Amino acid sequence: MEAYTEIREAVAKLCAGFPGPYWRALDREMAYPTAFVNALTESGYLSVLIPEEYGGFGLPLSAAAAILEEVQRAGCNGGACHAQMYTMGTLLRHGSEAQKAAYLPAIADGRLRLQAFGVTEPTSGTDTGSLKTTARLEGDHYVVNGQKIWTSRAEHSDLMLLLARTTPRTEGMKRTDGLSVLLVDMRAAKGNGLTIRPIRTMMNHATTEVFFDNLRVPAQNLIGEEGRGFRYILSGMNAERILIAAECIGDAKWFIDKAKAYAGERAVFGRPIGANQGVQFPIARAYANMRAAELMVREALTLYEGGANPGAEANMAKMLAADASFEAANACIQTHGGFGFAEEYDIERKFRETRLYQVAPISTNLILAYLSEHVLGLPRSY
Repeated sequence: MEAYTEIREAVAKLCAGFPGPYWRALDREMAYPTAFVNALTESGYLSVLIPEEYGGFGLPLSAAAAILEEVQRAGCNGGACHAQMYTMGTLLRHGSEAQKAAYLPAIADGRLRLQAFGVTEPTSGTDTGSLKTTARLEGDHYVVNGQKIWTSRAEHSDLMLLLARTTPRTEGMKRTDGLSVLLVDMRAAKGNGLTIRPIRTMMNHATTEVFFDNLRVPAQNLIGEEGRGFRYILSGMNAERILIAAECIGDAKWFIDKAKAYAGERAVFGRPIGANQGVQFPIARAYANMRAAELMVREALTLYEGGANPGAEANMAKMLAADASFEAANACIQTHGGFGFAEEYDIERKFRETRLYQVAPISTNLILAYLSEHVLGLPRSY
């Protein structure tokens, strides 16, 4: 698999222009990193997966993974824009030629942002088949009613991929049938049936809850076939998990670099604290676990780019990488002692940010349940 050395170096150089003080100021105000996202967009990094004929780079998923890993390793936060990469697959794979021609060039050059992903709901959570948002076809429009939650970047996106029920559930019907994907133009929708309400969280993630009240969406914005939306969303979830895993690898590397540097410099009782095995071993173990998770990310990427459906590998990559980044974060704070909690070191900010990936985009417990049933053949638990 290509290392993308030049891309990694260029991303690191770009990120150097957005150091800790930039992110700390945003974190205090819970503000969106507009300048950072614009810089990534202008450099073409957010359009790497878009084919060249639509203005993108036409690179494989491993290139996107390399970009996001380097963003995190530089101490920045790709959570502000990573969805544009993993939502892209639904439009690329299942959108019509007319839809791709209408939207992809504008997304590639930054005129449009595709950052919002409307799937999760307050009452159903990860039980996607039980979602209640409906889209009823009336003439040449769908009329959408319902609510989504944890819809990150909705305030900063022009387009949303929305999963809604277009066919009512009936007895004997598979729970995930009858769901469809609509591409919502949020610029026209705001104030015309779409309401966005921000949710303050422990990390600066620009997340919201979104309300639909008779929102009219043109029928031509249906992606693929009506009723097959869950399958389309699933095809993008492997990419989502792999890219999040790559981000966690980047986080882990940042924490390990910070910990080993401080352990070598900080002297107590006349010698560097890194000479003590009680300080060394947690960092070394975090490094070993990061490298193991990194190998699983690479395997998932290899399978994905080979045309396989690496559900198990993508889920394991996300779980192991999230565990590795959280372990490295803990080791880094412990190494720094009190300074690990000080804002100016950026560790507490990155700690909060990487903690998210134990829960989202899918919780560790659900990954274990998936592996138990679909890989190990154990009885279904939910």
